[in-house]
Amino acid sequence: MESGAFIVAVFEFVLLLFSLCVHECAHAWTASRLGDNTARELGRVTLNPIEHIDPIGTLLFPALIIFGPFVGFTFFSGLLIGWAKPTPVLVRNFRRIVRDDNLTTLAGPASNLLIALFAILVMAVISLISPTHHAIVVYIFQGSLFQGVSSGLQAVVLLCTLAVRINLSLLFFNLLPIPPLDGSRLLRNMLSYNAVQTYDRIPIWVSYLLMMVVGGTVIWLFLAPALAMVNWALVHV
Repeated sequence: MESGAFIVAVFEFVLLLFSLCVHECAHAWTASRLGDNTARELGRVTLNPIEHIDPIGTLLFPALIIFGPFVGFTFFSGLLIGWAKPTPVLVRNFRRIVRDDNLTTLAGPASNLLIALFAILVMAVISLISPTHHAIVVYIFQGSLFQGVSSGLQAVVLLCTLAVRINLSLLFFNLLPIPPLDGSRLLRNMLSYNAVQTYDRIPIWVSYLLMMVVGGTVIWLFLAPALAMVNWALVHV
């Protein structure tokens, strides 16, 4: 692997870990605000990665995506996604169970959207400084490097670009209705009692298989137009 590609991979992993921590912290904080302190009492209202790491979703799965193309694993080519240790929630502690559970569930994806929007805002501000800065932002967001400019500036823009891509990927990934992703909890709250009993019996291996076989394709259906919109906004800022 080239040194430049390795550096980008390290940036990606660090950003993914941070984004997953924010995601789970948002779940825990929202649940606490709505009456369930289970996660707070377990120390999950924190950005400390030790409290959120899942060996498969936070370490193994992202590693396969980053290094997988070198051994033929390309199911999520171009995407970097993963998941952290699920935040424990006792819905019986909520005042309005379905509403509060949905709000707690949506807090995670919403946090990823906010990170992406913040990164876009930073790039927009940089673009407004000068035509050269605008060109740097557009080039890097489109996947190129701009020669002869500050490496620090390029690093900031690259980090923002990766933050947008990773957090939009996490947003769409977590909204998939595949257990135990957030989308499955939202769907579960809309099902009848009998349907919930069947839904809850889906084996975890089936979930992993669905994520690998159809997850990447479905995410790209939403991610590609979202990135095109961001690119258009940065070009015309």
